[in-house]
Amino acid sequence: MVTIRLTNSKTRKKEDFVPIDASNVRMYVCGPTVYDRAHLGNARPVVVFDVLNRLLGHVYGPDHVTYVRNFTDVDDKINAEALRRQKAGSPGTLEDLIHERTEETIAWYHADMDALGATRPDHEPRATEYIGQMVAMTQGLIDTGHAYAVEGHVLFRVRSYKDYGALSGRSVDDMIAGARVEVAPYKEDPMDFVLWKPSSGEEPGWASPWGKGRPGWHIECSAMSLELLGESFDIHGGGLDLQFPHHENEIAQSACAHPHGDFAHYWLHNEMLQVEGKKMSKSLGNFFTVRDLLTSGFPGWRGIPGPVIRYVFLLTHYRKPMDWRQATASNAKRRLDIWSSEVSANSDLKRDFETDREGFTKDFVGNEVVQALSDDLNTSLAITLLISTGKKLEGAERALLRSDEVEGLQRELVAGCFLVGIDLFAYGDSNKKRSEGIPEYLAKLIALRDTAMQTKDFSAVDALKSALTAAGVEVRMSKSGVELVPGPDFDPAKLEALQ
Repeated sequence: MVTIRLTNSKTRKKEDFVPIDASNVRMYVCGPTVYDRAHLGNARPVVVFDVLNRLLGHVYGPDHVTYVRNFTDVDDKINAEALRRQKAGSPGTLEDLIHERTEETIAWYHADMDALGATRPDHEPRATEYIGQMVAMTQGLIDTGHAYAVEGHVLFRVRSYKDYGALSGRSVDDMIAGARVEVAPYKEDPMDFVLWKPSSGEEPGWASPWGKGRPGWHIECSAMSLELLGESFDIHGGGLDLQFPHHENEIAQSACAHPHGDFAHYWLHNEMLQVEGKKMSKSLGNFFTVRDLLTSGFPGWRGIPGPVIRYVFLLTHYRKPMDWRQATASNAKRRLDIWSSEVSANSDLKRDFETDREGFTKDFVGNEVVQALSDDLNTSLAITLLISTGKKLEGAERALLRSDEVEGLQRELVAGCFLVGIDLFAYGDSNKKRSEGIPEYLAKLIALRDTAMQTKDFSAVDALKSALTAAGVEVRMSKSGVELVPGPDFDPAKLEALQ
């Protein structure tokens, strides 16, 4: 069996992954707070841990992996949006409007992440479905002296957990000196954090021993992971921005609530994202939601296909900061166009792939790709290996290969892409739909070129090439023939104007 090695944030070392139970590998990843559309940075952990989930399924079998990613649907921003809608005249109670907003946002999230080729987790718990478990865990922490109730709040005693700060590598005193913490007169210690807080009359709330209220953010993930994965599970993941305080607090309250468990054995954190070398922010005008890119993309683009966004993510190792650039997206689009056109030409290959995707991947994925991904999710190396395979299918070199060898390379390429979540056949089919009408212009350009070769007058060829380029079509002409490839800014309407 392949040995997977992962960098454990808690030990700061790359370690062999040894599951608690190889027949039930368990992973929990912190999901979104569902108050608005997911931005580009929110999508990075989705892709990172989707790759890990696929790898775990490849090694241990998909039926032996349990992947949980939550939805935080209790939040002040959700409440504020619902209240805004109510004041604007939207019908229904505040509770109705909160439910409407969370349902709407979850649907958006699913659609956007589906477009990036991310498989949905086995469980997607919502915080509001586990309030009872949160209340029970909170009461247990009070009973054992790790938490205290005051003025309708319940707070966790940070100093009651001796290992607090091990994940982030800082002492409690250092955190107090360097962090902004909520100052409240009811806190025993500035670092103590909220497990439960009171709700006002108009805010959503649930009955509890401490009055009507709602849970703090950190207790949510501890309660949901306990309920779905147990006191001990294998992997806990999320963005680096969650390491402190969220993950640190999760560890503290879970370890104190269930001292006989180990909580998560391995912690993985992906680095943050930039856009064109700068921090993504609305003030800089470089803030993108995933939907922005899927529908509009950059200026001059008609939307960036989801596989292209995913491919760009995969080019950078998850533990390194990622820089989203238009030039990188353009190159990724060109590479996927080449690959999809090559593999889609083999109808037998496509039939085999669609008949049994999991079996296809298991049987034909290149061992080098698996080894790369098994080495701390080295997606950039996996992509390099796939490019090397893909180049053997391109141009004149392909004609020199025996047909069975070509098919073998195609299988390896398709299966390797599928393991990282890019379906080249689906991508190619999507491009075909975008390319409707191009074949007739290809035939016209070939005819004009044949005539020009005789007359030595290439003005008509140049004119059509210019028109096609203006419509977003890449024109490739060589001694061996002519090829038209729709670019990222391809506009079919401009082709109609050529008639």
